[in-house]
Amino acid sequence: MSTSAASHLSPSYPDRAAWGTAPKLRAWQQEAFDLYSRREPRDFLAVATPGAGKTTFALRIVSDLLSRGIIRAVTIVTPTEHLKQQWADAAARVGIAIDPEFKNSQGATSRDYAGVAVTYAQISMHPALHRARTEARKTLVIFDEIHHAGDAKSWGDGVREAFEPAARRLALTGTPFRSDVNPIPFVTYMEDGEGIRRSVSDYSYGYGPALADGVVRPVIFLAYAGEMRWRTRAGDEIAATLGTPLTKDQLGQAWKAALDPKGDWIRQVLHAADRRLTEVRRVVPDAGALVIATDHETARAYAKHIRAITGEGATVVLSDDPEASKKIKQFSASHDRWLVAVRMVSEGVDIPRLAVGVYATSTSTPLFFAQAVGRFVRARKRGETASVFLPSVPTLMGLAGEMEAERDHVLDRSLPEEGLDDFLLEDAQRAKDNPDVLGDELPFETLEAVATFDRVLFDGGEFGTAAEPGSPEEEDFLGLPGLLEPDQVRTLLSKRQSDQLKAQRNRPEPKEPQLAPHELIANLRKELNGLVGAWNHRTGQPHGVIHAELRRACGGPAIAQATAEQVQERIDKIRQWATQRSRQ
Repeated sequence: MSTSAASHLSPSYPDRAAWGTAPKLRAWQQEAFDLYSRREPRDFLAVATPGAGKTTFALRIVSDLLSRGIIRAVTIVTPTEHLKQQWADAAARVGIAIDPEFKNSQGATSRDYAGVAVTYAQISMHPALHRARTEARKTLVIFDEIHHAGDAKSWGDGVREAFEPAARRLALTGTPFRSDVNPIPFVTYMEDGEGIRRSVSDYSYGYGPALADGVVRPVIFLAYAGEMRWRTRAGDEIAATLGTPLTKDQLGQAWKAALDPKGDWIRQVLHAADRRLTEVRRVVPDAGALVIATDHETARAYAKHIRAITGEGATVVLSDDPEASKKIKQFSASHDRWLVAVRMVSEGVDIPRLAVGVYATSTSTPLFFAQAVGRFVRARKRGETASVFLPSVPTLMGLAGEMEAERDHVLDRSLPEEGLDDFLLEDAQRAKDNPDVLGDELPFETLEAVATFDRVLFDGGEFGTAAEPGSPEEEDFLGLPGLLEPDQVRTLLSKRQSDQLKAQRNRPEPKEPQLAPHELIANLRKELNGLVGAWNHRTGQPHGVIHAELRRACGGPAIAQATAEQVQERIDKIRQWATQRSRQ
């Protein structure tokens, strides 16, 4: 089932809470809850775009089932430690006590709690314990981001063993697609018309309907290309232009050079993103920005760039930092401008004030990209827009242009399916202490990395023309108002692109610089000698013979004493010979 709740229900604005609890349900949440209540299913899969409010929906079901005595306990399974705390905080706000610190070694938790929050990894380490807990009391199990149950065989097997006896199971995900063909526990698969099994959700609420309902922000993607130059391990110097057709190896290395904190590309993009943040904060004073970095080393380096640009420090969250959850919580409640985090933080960071992002990682899986962009789409009031800066890389451009695509988990196909390399997600979510290595020639030394504004992507369309950083053309897009409805965004983008194209057409053509006489003659002689060389390869005639024939045909002195006009005449003559010969 996939529906836009706006077609017949109010989205319940502004009665909502950013972290997942609200006195009134949004339209899609109420619709999904009513469907759940009518069916009273043992298993239910709800697919809702990041930022739509899956937590609120799930906790409403928990409250209802507990109040009616259908369940006596709840177990919430999450992919990360930080998400355990977020769920416990959200549940506490509606009067449900959840223990986020439960350890397998405890065996049981305090009677003060209605349930526990655990990770998929925790379940896989002792599934028998959690099965016993599930059997002891009628339990509702909530699987947050259920696709993680397919990350590894031990995780899937552990989840199946631990929660097979559960009274109720509620699976949630914003991104239900994976590239592997391992079935996810407690998810229903049905064959399509071609005999291919696809996952089936009980309720689906995608980004497109959520955008139409005003539940999520529209996302403006600002793509940056640029000139890259690097030295390989073999000592060769290579240059490439990001944003132009490149081989797979060239693209990987140019992308790596762009993200290198020693180059100017990332510094220029961070500077542009900060200017965009300043514009957004004119109407959203607490708006914040997030850089998703590849590893710890680059995260710290990016933070230094941000301090140099803004004069303010950035909050740095690293995957192995025991204070990570605390830092995220503090940043969420503050008015600080910038947060820098390793890429694993893309799933699990719930900071509604994030409005500007920099995608500074080499991970390009659809699953990871969707999760990363999901950090910026959570709306708090109508008109807020999200701006995500990213390298002009074909894979990312494609993903940005397909924001509204809804995918299912497909079992019956060969591996790997190009573009759905989500097996990399497990690596993306791990702690990253060292930079990635891409390609046989890496590591390499970045010699030069310069950014250029490429274009803007929005709602499947492309806007803008290539421009230098700091140019009026770039500023046209960095200065977009911070509060715009989706249709206003498209209208304004179209107008600004039209204005730029009109200005380019009206701009006078630059005049060729006037050459000094000696420069002109030197250039003409060089051109003539090149043509003589080509004619030599074509006919086998010696260079001297060719020059002599040209002199006889055109007249005039030897080449050393010929005027510019005489040399040009000989150039025209040899081109005429070439044309006549090609017709024979």
